[in-house]
Amino acid sequence: MTDLSSPRFLKIDILRYLGLDAPPRHLLDPLTIGVVPRAFLPQVEDLSRDWVASVGVPALRLLARRRGAAGCRAFCAVGTGTGLDALAAAEILGATTIGLTDLFPEVVATAAANLRDNLRPGHAIEILGGAGDLLAPLRDQGVRFDLIYENLPNLPLADDRLLERDRTSGSFVAARAEVVPAVARDWLLTLHYLLLEQARDLLAPGGAVVATLGARVPLRVLEEMVRAAGFRPELLTFGWKTQSEAEAVIGAYAGWEARGRGPFVFYPAQRLEAVFAGRDPAAAAGAAATIEAELAPWRLDARAALAALGRGETIGHAVAVVQASPETAA
Repeated sequence: MTDLSSPRFLKIDILRYLGLDAPPRHLLDPLTIGVVPRAFLPQVEDLSRDWVASVGVPALRLLARRRGAAGCRAFCAVGTGTGLDALAAAEILGATTIGLTDLFPEVVATAAANLRDNLRPGHAIEILGGAGDLLAPLRDQGVRFDLIYENLPNLPLADDRLLERDRTSGSFVAARAEVVPAVARDWLLTLHYLLLEQARDLLAPGGAVVATLGARVPLRVLEEMVRAAGFRPELLTFGWKTQSEAEAVIGAYAGWEARGRGPFVFYPAQRLEAVFAGRDPAAAAGAAATIEAELAPWRLDARAALAALGRGETIGHAVAVVQASPETAA
């Protein structure tokens, strides 16, 4: 039986991982990261496949330039996994208060240890952590965040017992008591919507949610979901990734299409590579409508993508980072 609380350890070259051109100010180099079985293993051998390195880091760099240090001091990572997103925030944003949540206590405890143990001597950070549903573990801790960053699963599980089987980063239990609008429910964006609902009371003035999304849906759907929660969407970065665990993930989306959801959006990886070639993720966000139009001839729904995968094709999908600001914000 797997010991779900015992981590394996990785050494990570922080300059390479964060794309730094100077020694880190706040973190040790290299990092020593513990990874428990329920946390997704960082893809340190190929950073183009690593979510934090390829998707989160460019967005954090953009936020640091736009908001300045005063607008990034309190950072929360929801669904943190190993805590690499929080470590990136400590270095890139200079965050000094960091909240961590994930579903299981051993994941949060290991992420907090990773953050604490990889800080340079003399650099103090207040760490607030808790295991449970989205932001609920931090609700009563009296903190408000400048940025709430999320990397949440899309695929609903029918049986919550499956969550006890090692890593569950791609799925969540479907049964929820909250009312969820059709645009979130039908496109498998339920957790992203519920996070926005919970975030409203935990954002500092001028604060925002930063949603990192595998954009297997049209971008208009992401915008509609954010607006349905009473937030203003702004696309920060736009890019692409090869689909990880492709057979299982695409197969799960195909199953939901057979039940009337979607259709979800995939592409041959070579077409994504060609269309995004030379485009900086932030610049691509400004050209997102053009990029979607360029990709349209090669769009595959999940069932077609699964068939193409069976023929030996490499399948990918778009990735989007959306900043969501409360509509009531000035």
